[in-house]
Amino acid sequence: MTDAIEQALAGDKLPPFLELDRPTPAVTVEPRDDGSIILSCPRALEAFPDSLLEYLDAAAQDFPKRTFLAQRAADQDGDVGDWILLSYARCRTEVNAIAQWLITRGYGPDKPVMVLSENSLSQASLLLGGMAAMAPVVPVSPAYSLLSKDFDKLKYIFDLIKPGLIFVENGPKFAAALAALETSGIDIVAVTDVPDGGISFDELISTTPTAEVAERQNQITPETVAKILFTSGSTGMPKGVINNHRMLCVVQAMISDISHARPPEDPPVVLDWLPWHHTFGGNATFNAVLRNAGTLYIDGGRPVPGLFDLTIRNLRDISPTYFSCVPGAYTMLAGVLEKDDELSAKFFSRLQGMSYGGAALPQALYERMQALAIRTMGHRLHLSTGYGATETGALNTSVYWGTVRMGLIGLPLPGVTLKLIPTAGKFEVRIKGQQIMPGYYNRPDLDAEAFDEEGWFKSGDAAVWADPDDPHQGLAFAGRVAEDFKLTSGTWVQTGSLRVQVLAALSPLAEDALVTGHDRDFVGLLVWPSLAGLKSLAPDAPDDALLYDPRIVAAARGMLDAWNAKAGGSSARIKRLMFMAEPPSIDAGEITDKRYINQRTSLDRRADLVERLYADPPGDDVILA
Repeated sequence: MTDAIEQALAGDKLPPFLELDRPTPAVTVEPRDDGSIILSCPRALEAFPDSLLEYLDAAAQDFPKRTFLAQRAADQDGDVGDWILLSYARCRTEVNAIAQWLITRGYGPDKPVMVLSENSLSQASLLLGGMAAMAPVVPVSPAYSLLSKDFDKLKYIFDLIKPGLIFVENGPKFAAALAALETSGIDIVAVTDVPDGGISFDELISTTPTAEVAERQNQITPETVAKILFTSGSTGMPKGVINNHRMLCVVQAMISDISHARPPEDPPVVLDWLPWHHTFGGNATFNAVLRNAGTLYIDGGRPVPGLFDLTIRNLRDISPTYFSCVPGAYTMLAGVLEKDDELSAKFFSRLQGMSYGGAALPQALYERMQALAIRTMGHRLHLSTGYGATETGALNTSVYWGTVRMGLIGLPLPGVTLKLIPTAGKFEVRIKGQQIMPGYYNRPDLDAEAFDEEGWFKSGDAAVWADPDDPHQGLAFAGRVAEDFKLTSGTWVQTGSLRVQVLAALSPLAEDALVTGHDRDFVGLLVWPSLAGLKSLAPDAPDDALLYDPRIVAAARGMLDAWNAKAGGSSARIKRLMFMAEPPSIDAGEITDKRYINQRTSLDRRADLVERLYADPPGDDVILA
């Protein structure tokens, strides 16, 4: 960080946060005799509609020509072309046509629609059209079709759902995945390059709707199943979470409570890549744009080297009013904005807030983004986050106030109640509220395991107070309860919080890590390196020698020494580190497509590396602190 940035962020010289009409943090704390604590929000939950489609109806009526969604076309050379726009009126027309097509072919609550492709304009119309026909829509992670080698998770979902229709954007791209499924009698719908025997998406949107569509939509109640979202599969096969309209609309009422209201003539504008088969991308971002009659630009970029160039290209076209992404994207974004004043000015020109999710944002990265905001706008921006799960809608808690501390998950939103159960120096989090799923699809056996005897959803996550003396400072995420372990000394190691903090300390060398030490004398790390970070320190090193270039080893050892100097006891000090060349495997269950690492599965699969890490004497590939 430059001296100028450090001065801008120093002490009382900091400018204020941008003023927004958000509520002040509020929480009700009720201790129980059994030691647990009940947290709730004293603010009442806003009224919400019976169906998500009511938001579409209102937007199409009030702002028919306004762009709802936009996506870049591909040109003849495979490069990206101009933006294709989908207005609210056109979307409503396509939704009615698709609903009629589905109704005519017998689709409804017992005949779901399965989606394999990435976010697209066509998928959006199909999602809403399926809802209008009361046919549950099942967006499936494209990774199960495009990255998997055995298609086991795709086959499992297909067999569980028994869809009547499978939608793909492009036939050849998904040919291998379709061939792995028993699709006899299944409608295969494609937008381009329709496979033999398949159906063109044009047929669906060319259907003339009848009164049946309005009649079917009028039958929708808050309990009607809108879609089925699958968990990430970090603890086994993915579980199908039933999302009814109540869940979707309650989440929007919660978001509305903490959002800065925008006038109808100045709607929100968002550039976003988060996939709609995830609860945040599909239930928070997409639905919030719809609720506010805003515009969502579908970002074809991704926060990985090479693909992030498209995100930057898109930001040269679009000035968002709100920006949300994973921490890794902010690392890349800050690096570009710090060198490009023109892009920085465009990016911040209408921006009223940012958020992050998926992992904790490193404090140094937060300061870089705030320094850019101060330099460009003259004030700080709210950089918030929240906490949700597929089973609990997109959000349960949120950090909706100005704070300089990263890693928080905030306080309960209206209608949400948390039960905090003390365990090993932190709290296990359990949840109640109308945003909770009614159950898992076709797996009643899993429902019994998901809830405790009082009906609380057992998240498996842990949290701690940001400030034990002031509950209004909110909660901080403390990892998964089941991932913690003890050293041979009997000392507990809190894997989740330690992993987040150490990854920040190892920036920019580490992309992710496994925390080791179960029944060992000390804590170690197996690290997946950030190749971009390594190259920044050793640009001339050959790829096959990059991991243990003397400059990388010296930097990693220095970072570990700095961390250990302030780490405290044995539960946080890292004595050994080893880089891993093999990336985590999605087929082996090591990683989900949300980039969440399953610590236990990975440690079991890489037991040989754990043994090498703790060997005495250690090998040359082990870095000692």
